[in-house]
Amino acid sequence: MKIGIIAEFNPLHNGHLYLINKIKEKYENASIILVLSGNYTQRGIPSIIDKWKKTELSLKLGIDLVVELPFPFSTQSADYFAYGATTLLNYLKVDKLIFGSESNDIKVLEKIVDAQKDDKFNTLVKLYCKSGYNYPTALSLSLEELTNEKVTTPNDLLGISYIKAIKENNYSIEVETIKRTNDYHEEELEKDISSATSIRKALKEGIDISNQVPKIELDYLNELHYIDDYFNIIKYKIITEEDLSIYQTVDKEIVKKLRKEILNSNNIDEYIKRIKTKRYTYNKISRMLLHILTNFTKEKAKEFNKISYIRVLGINNTGRNILNSIKKDIEVPIISKITKEKDPMLEYELEVDKIYYLNSIYTNDNLIYYKEDKND
Repeated sequence: MKIGIIAEFNPLHNGHLYLINKIKEKYENASIILVLSGNYTQRGIPSIIDKWKKTELSLKLGIDLVVELPFPFSTQSADYFAYGATTLLNYLKVDKLIFGSESNDIKVLEKIVDAQKDDKFNTLVKLYCKSGYNYPTALSLSLEELTNEKVTTPNDLLGISYIKAIKENNYSIEVETIKRTNDYHEEELEKDISSATSIRKALKEGIDISNQVPKIELDYLNELHYIDDYFNIIKYKIITEEDLSIYQTVDKEIVKKLRKEILNSNNIDEYIKRIKTKRYTYNKISRMLLHILTNFTKEKAKEFNKISYIRVLGINNTGRNILNSIKKDIEVPIISKITKEKDPMLEYELEVDKIYYLNSIYTNDNLIYYKEDKND
């Protein structure tokens, strides 16, 4: 059996390890394929450690194959994210997708997905949006009105998008959940399993997180990336760009405020808090700023709207056997090493990686070659 998981590992923590170990306990002989967000994440921030460190950790913790979720999918809303990730898993012919869930109730999540096919659903969403609610809240309120089920927790909402993508594309992937044991949004560290948010906050403040992450990860936390590292570049672009609305997720209505508040802010957090409204949430603005930073335009978003390759970041012998058994039937190329002729979306991925490493010392090889499991 091939089991797929989807993750950002920003950073990899005990909750992720719990998920991996639970899968291994239940499916002893299964192989695990990970679709991993690379150097940027859905919240609109850089990954605190880079994709290669996350890949090495994943392999050491028992994952067999790591493939990259391309930037155009890893940094957008849940439906884009889910489409990209489930499509990769479908190409890799996984049997089952397993994800953490607050409710741990697949039937409820499927009921909500089916409710979105109701004509009333889109009407309700539009009405709530016109009333000033942002899209995720409008979505949640509409679904609650149609199903009497209230889902507001992030993993369940993302799970709904996974199920929706699988159903809409007729992917032969079974879905299973594992009960999530911590609060995704919690900003304070818990005793054992803490949220990625709280761990990033603790790392920034110099607080010990050795009880919250796998011990082997501590050696990987020596060079960290924060969005504030790029604040001056973002500030420069917002001041000098003639038309900010060309960038994905940047609406014309918010451009004036983006320009007005940039000179009044000392860091990204302060800047976003000056701009955010009921409609423009913190995460939505954060994604806007990331898209401005990385030159991700609306034109690029239209061009890069399909998964056109599978990029292998890391692999062990089991993973290699998986690829060898299915590579003749895969409809898109499998890329492990970069050649001169590149897929346009991959070419763009390499560009945004260079931006990620602006504050680091890396060779070109670190940007374009995948790393294999050293234990092979």
